[in-house]
Amino acid sequence: MIESVLQHLSPKTAGLTLLALFIVVKAVNWLRTELKIRALDLDLVIRAIHGTVHDQNLQVWHRWFSTPNGMNYTCEAKPGGRRLVFTADPENIKAILATQFTSYGKGEPFHREWKDFLGDGIFTTDLDQWHGSRQLIRPQFIKDRVSDLAVFEEHVQILMKEITKAGRTWDGREGKEFDISDLFFRYTLDAATHFLFGESVGTLELPEQDFAAAFADAQRVQNYIARAGPFNGFVPRKAFFKNIKIIDEFVNPFIDHALNLSPGELATKSKSDEGYTFLHALAGFTRDRKILRDQLVAVLLAGRDTTAATLSWTFYELARHPEVVQRLRKEIIDRLGLERAPTYGDLKSMRYLQNVINETLRVYPVIPFNVRLALKDTTLPRGGGPDGLSPIGILKDTPIGYSTLVMQRRPDLTPDADKFFPERWETWQPRPWHYIPFNGGPRICIGQQFALTEVGYTIVRLLQRFERIHNHMFDIDGGDPCLKAEIVLQPGQGVKVALFEAQKAGK
Repeated sequence: MIESVLQHLSPKTAGLTLLALFIVVKAVNWLRTELKIRALDLDLVIRAIHGTVHDQNLQVWHRWFSTPNGMNYTCEAKPGGRRLVFTADPENIKAILATQFTSYGKGEPFHREWKDFLGDGIFTTDLDQWHGSRQLIRPQFIKDRVSDLAVFEEHVQILMKEITKAGRTWDGREGKEFDISDLFFRYTLDAATHFLFGESVGTLELPEQDFAAAFADAQRVQNYIARAGPFNGFVPRKAFFKNIKIIDEFVNPFIDHALNLSPGELATKSKSDEGYTFLHALAGFTRDRKILRDQLVAVLLAGRDTTAATLSWTFYELARHPEVVQRLRKEIIDRLGLERAPTYGDLKSMRYLQNVINETLRVYPVIPFNVRLALKDTTLPRGGGPDGLSPIGILKDTPIGYSTLVMQRRPDLTPDADKFFPERWETWQPRPWHYIPFNGGPRICIGQQFALTEVGYTIVRLLQRFERIHNHMFDIDGGDPCLKAEIVLQPGQGVKVALFEAQKAGK
């Protein structure tokens, strides 16, 4: 039958028929490949969201970087047909944050995804708008402001009272298990609102507050929106917008009060420094309500969550390493005794304290995963070629995800990278761009000294009061901590401990 058909076909018709068959076969193969790629890309998004929901982001990133020949710390994907690049290579991160700074930024998609929560603040804008925000905020984090420790002292005293209350049984005995991480998040929210507004929200003593709950839940949903990428439109937002409204209703009265002050009254407050707040300083430069709101919420997010997370991880590791507690207390007592509050100079001169903080931030960087967008056609130094060490081209609007958490735990960059070992800092120094817990380049965290000062001050005051920390986490996580990465990296199962007060002389 086929021979009969071929006999009646002209060579031209036969050729066209074969060409058509060839095109159909190619089209079918292309379609199969494209559907397979789309399935893999959808799988990537699903895995990213699953990793977020189940606190397995680090495992997801390691899976992306895994190859049959080991690890390649720069890789690509195309979820929804859009190219993404992921990296934990210090040379690429240096390019993104510093040497090619003008080529990469937050970008309009990031701004669009975050604007309901953070508006047009310092964390969501680029170029001139970002620079204006940074110049507005910078004066509030100069050394004279950061080294004023009265706010910390006021709230750390309340914190210690609440720790004592939480850590005692009904008949007053020490040793009761409690979650110190929860207290740290309430403590830093109280200190941050005091610093920003001149009035603390007071969650240590009154934990059930609408604002605190709304602020936490808004961050949770915002994390899903950011991780869903091109599919973020499917994330439910009804409760999210309700929480944003609660946040604004909390912030607005403070803004109203500041804007009711004349420029002369603001200047008088500045000179006397009595009752002078971060908000007063901002109101002295701008009367734009939206600018004030956006900058306040951004700084509140950074000032509260990063410090609370770092304190939580520090005490998580201190509870696992009593020898570190013993050495740290010795340094504190030798320098200050058990009563005197530390000065800014004291904190900076206590080397082992700084080593403990540095090591905590190495193993648990506060912002574990971040993203930048190519603002123009550009490159990255590494990721191309057979060995992954050649440059790669990056087209405008390509998102680049980078992870300090993965990079700072890379075994080829840091000896015993997964081990918490403060003593390493006595003889070891990370190479440039191998350790960047506060990012780097022009967008390096503007409040890092404020955060480090609060962390150091809190550790010192607590270890002056408490001499022993009993670990209750091993029965919960088996020594494998749950890395909850919403916006900041925090312990996903809390930090369950029992604290024991130091016995004073004469007792």
